[in-house]
Amino acid sequence: MKTTILTICMVLTAIYAHAGKIVTDSIDSKILNTTVKYNIYLPDSYSHKNAKYPILYLLHGLKGTYETWDKYGLTWVADLKMHSREVREMVIVMPNAGGPQTDKIRNGYFNVEGWNYETFFFEEFMPEVEKKYNIIADKGHRAISGLSMGGSGTVTYGLHHPELFCACYDISGWVGMYDKEHGGIFRTDCPEPQRKDYRSDIEYATHKSVWDNRPIPYLEQASLEKLAQLRTVRWYIDVGDDDILLEPNVDLFLSMRKHKIKCELRVQDGVHNREYWYKALYTMLPFVSESMDK
Repeated sequence: MKTTILTICMVLTAIYAHAGKIVTDSIDSKILNTTVKYNIYLPDSYSHKNAKYPILYLLHGLKGTYETWDKYGLTWVADLKMHSREVREMVIVMPNAGGPQTDKIRNGYFNVEGWNYETFFFEEFMPEVEKKYNIIADKGHRAISGLSMGGSGTVTYGLHHPELFCACYDISGWVGMYDKEHGGIFRTDCPEPQRKDYRSDIEYATHKSVWDNRPIPYLEQASLEKLAQLRTVRWYIDVGDDDILLEPNVDLFLSMRKHKIKCELRVQDGVHNREYWYKALYTMLPFVSESMDK
């Protein structure tokens, strides 16, 4: 027993001795007319190694903030996986795209009136971060992942810009809408959201933007050239067997397969909650690392 405890203590000491750190930063956006905060994970060697690093953009879900992923254990898992060399050292960026009061605070990764977040992300945020920090700014060293609303953002950003990402990892992605008229489940072939069902114009705009950016209709309309570009990205869908968003994520996988876009699907035990998203980090980080150019 003493030997086991000693071994655990030695492992924890080694991990903490080579720990990365979370830094909070911000960008003043002209497009959004506001200041956007973000957390950035810098690996252990960042402060004393003259090198450039791959980058992972990690998106939070509805009601979340830039602090969400750190609360879900990102730093611990990243330190553990990088220390064991299962995952290469990388910079992980977690931008803010919302807040808990969804009827009063803009949420989402898409362009809506008064909140052109997708334009901001690609024209202001990504260039600023990759200039400010020591980043290898190319497709082969850039990946994106996210949970729920962030999973929707992950898939859509990958579809819109396959030339920018080597890997897209969707965790419990919000890729379908709630359909109260057909059993109250989430579906991909769902009706358009109606304003009367939401507390405010802001909340409605968030849900409508997700509906407007459903990935399956996008794939159905994609050109042969676009489909060829999408095949250059490594895709992964990770969703719980009791997740409210199971069906639309499975539908997305089948649509990818139909269009001959290689995509891995893992349906694991779990629901739509933080325990599942913490567990997903143990799969997501190695997948992203393996997808990046050496």
